[in-house]
Amino acid sequence: MSTNEENPAPTQSSDPSEPLLGRAGDASQQEGKGLEVNFVLGTGIIAQAGIWVLLNSAGLLLTVEAILLLQPTHTPKQKRQGANAHAVLNTTSLVTLIAALIVIEANKFKGGAAHLYSPHAILGLITYILFFLQAIVGIAQLYIPALFGGEENAKKVYKYHRMSGYFIVLMTLATICAATQTSFNVGAIHIKLWAMIVLSLVIVGGLAPRIKKNKLGL
Repeated sequence: MSTNEENPAPTQSSDPSEPLLGRAGDASQQEGKGLEVNFVLGTGIIAQAGIWVLLNSAGLLLTVEAILLLQPTHTPKQKRQGANAHAVLNTTSLVTLIAALIVIEANKFKGGAAHLYSPHAILGLITYILFFLQAIVGIAQLYIPALFGGEENAKKVYKYHRMSGYFIVLMTLATICAATQTSFNVGAIHIKLWAMIVLSLVIVGGLAPRIKKNKLGL
């Protein structure tokens, strides 16, 4: 958590030279506004445009929504509410990812298909492991801070949790892009690599400008 939790949200600038969607890290939840506005605050609407098109991954959808919800929070109350909702969405995301993995593996065993033979499969396995570790650490930080020696020590790890969360999103996007090169996609679905790259850039373009550097310890 940042040390300036009590600071009010920055007001919108009337300077015509300001970027239309604000500067990097400007998106802050306003007092009196519900968490739901965080989904589209600032460049969040750009990330929404990309993630709703990229609906071949419900897990990624829920993960991005969880990040969009939490990013603009800045007061203690907002952060606690946002963290709880973030945990629910990410837990649901992990459940959908596990369900998808079970279906995929069951289908492979049934058809006698090879395992971990493609970049997509390898990236997917790494991403699954990262998702699982991220969820465990996040839940422990929020609900069992005693495991870190107390709440203050748990807060010191938050910035690393945030950094790894953004990295996991990039890994997930890379995994999805790599899926376009699998034999199944090439022979049956025909999803284009360039389309996935464009949508991935749209999602990153919506998430990155809303990152608050102070929450990363910068």
